[in-house]
Amino acid sequence: MKVVAFNGSARKDGNTAFLVRTVFEELENQGIQTELIQLAGKEIHGCTACMRCFSEKNRRCAVKNDFLNACIEKMAGAEGVILASPTYFANVSSEMKALIDVAGMVSIANDAMLRRKAGAAVVAVRRGGAIGAFDAMNHFFLISQMIVPGSSYWNMGFGMDKGEAAGDSEGIDTMRILGKNMAWLMKKVYL
Repeated sequence: MKVVAFNGSARKDGNTAFLVRTVFEELENQGIQTELIQLAGKEIHGCTACMRCFSEKNRRCAVKNDFLNACIEKMAGAEGVILASPTYFANVSSEMKALIDVAGMVSIANDAMLRRKAGAAVVAVRRGGAIGAFDAMNHFFLISQMIVPGSSYWNMGFGMDKGEAAGDSEGIDTMRILGKNMAWLMKKVYL
């Protein structure tokens, strides 16, 4: 089994990536493969509403000159998906929003191709607005008919400067419990 995570932060290997790697430690302890894809610096465009994904039904977006089709392929090939984003103005980053919109449309257009995969959201936040970002990612999972595991708190860690999230002990515990619950869920569904 495999979980692929998408780090929507414009800052590569920052607090958002740290939180995802904390979840990964628990998944890997349970024998689940992991892969982190960082969206920073990639050519990414939002949905153009051309609706060709509905007519072509090839599990791809019609926009060919960006990175999102590679992301959709990774989602399709994994049993679990983590979407991770910093909090920008009480929501996800623009990179993450583009991924949500395009992958969501392609999934729906292709007979809910992400149905029954495990999906978890991870949010890095300086102080406030994390619930908006958390909701945006969970709405993607739910409309895609995915199964969302919980944790002991909402899946967020606090920190602004790179590395600060490592000092958030409650956030770290939340990520560890999320990893354990995601592994448990995936084993129940896929084994």
